[in-house]
Amino acid sequence: MRRFSLRRKGPMLVEGPVEVELEDGTVVSSDRFRVALCTCRRSRRYPWCDTSHRDRA
Repeated sequence: MRRFSLRRKGPMLVEGPVEVELEDGTVVSSDRFRVALCTCRRSRRYPWCDTSHRDRA
């Protein structure tokens, strides 16, 4: 069972490893224990969160 944690004005935390399918069909993966997925689309490393949401939140 995967655990997802949603944060208001922040990333979605997902227990890894994970594979993410992007809109264009590209699949990116991470084998980290926990990953932060960008929900604001401001990240330069999208779909991974780089804390860009903090600049404007």
